[in-house]
Amino acid sequence: MPTLDDVRAIALGFPDVIERVDGHRGGVGWRTPAGLFVWQRGPSGRDLDQLAALGREWPPGDVVGVRTDGAQVKAALLETYPGVFFTIPHFDGYPAVLVRLDRIDLAQLREVITDAWLLKVTKRVANEWLAAHPPETG
Repeated sequence: MPTLDDVRAIALGFPDVIERVDGHRGGVGWRTPAGLFVWQRGPSGRDLDQLAALGREWPPGDVVGVRTDGAQVKAALLETYPGVFFTIPHFDGYPAVLVRLDRIDLAQLREVITDAWLLKVTKRVANEWLAAHPPETG
């Protein structure tokens, strides 16, 4: 089961990434100059109220938010891995999913964080990184 330390190690393993504590929520986030791509996410009181109204609860354990490449990718993750990825009303219309760290394996976590990072760097940085890190073939 991955931890926030694993999220940190993955995120900080990419070029141009800084870690910052969110002054509003107090969680840690990882960003490039273009913006946030993965962040620790706990529920707000409003989140809990909205979930309760939907007959749902915030899951136990650590949760991170991860940027996605649009609504279709978000929907595909939610549909394909409903025990791992979830969303809340606050994220309606926002290209991101929430990830239960107690339900995802490290390889899949690394993949979604990598995809999120690639969205938040320049094409030059992305292409250089991808050239130096070709996908593993089985």
